[in-house]
Amino acid sequence: MSSLRDTETALLRDVGDELDDGGLYGSLLVRELDTGDEVGIDADVDLPIASLVKVPLAAAVLDRVRRGELEGDARLEVQPGQVATPGPVGVSRFRHPARIALDDLLYLSLAVSDNSAADALFGLVRPEEVARWLDGIGLRGIAVRHMLLDLNQTPAERLGPGEAHLAHTLAIEGGTPGRGHGVPQLDVTRANSASARAMVDLLHALWRPSAISGEVAERVRELMAANVLRQRLAPDFASDAARWSSKTGTLLNLRHEFGVVEHSDGQTFAVAALTASRVPAITQPGADALMGRAARRLRDHLRGG
Repeated sequence: MSSLRDTETALLRDVGDELDDGGLYGSLLVRELDTGDEVGIDADVDLPIASLVKVPLAAAVLDRVRRGELEGDARLEVQPGQVATPGPVGVSRFRHPARIALDDLLYLSLAVSDNSAADALFGLVRPEEVARWLDGIGLRGIAVRHMLLDLNQTPAERLGPGEAHLAHTLAIEGGTPGRGHGVPQLDVTRANSASARAMVDLLHALWRPSAISGEVAERVRELMAANVLRQRLAPDFASDAARWSSKTGTLLNLRHEFGVVEHSDGQTFAVAALTASRVPAITQPGADALMGRAARRLRDHLRGG
């Protein structure tokens, strides 16, 4: 038993050092869903979760549909040029009027991380209602405080494309020892926030439903499996013998992904990697690869290989 603990301690030290050398820090956790065995690094440290909030939002909306309070085929009118929440993909890029069903807004929100679609859903189930839903099913530690529109009001939107590094520098240097921040979206006391453990608890409830309705959990799993943003953890977890379902989150220097890998031999692992970069750059493929490698090493430890 002592040698196993020593091996795990050495692994965590090595992975932590590798992340630090690559300019990353954060909260990571991997859990085997049937045994509950888990291993992590700073798994209880809260970070702003950016687009990861779209998963509890989707679950709360689908629970309203299940109870008959909302209808999945109900259509919302979208007018071009009148979307309040800008973004690089989805509804905010539409050029013509459209009527979009609630079910399809859920797909856009989770599969392509469409902020405008997510805020249309937040218009039906407000952030405080999502927070109450989480509390009501016993999931603690995920703070849902604001819509996605707020993520588009950071210094990055007030600076020109050639000055993006300045916004990232402010994000890196503007924090306080108590995890506050001069940028509200990066302040864990004001932003949507959670730890890796809280996000893994959510995945556990979705893949091994108890408090969450089975039909709600199944639909969220389907939507996460359809995620098209697969540049971070997917290269290390998706294969012909493993199904990877996930959601990414990105805001300034925050780089997140959480999801579940289901192996063909039956083992199933929930993985959460919530990280922040100390490198003032938008595009960081090396950081994405480092996140995947770190999470895979933790999974491999639990898998015994």
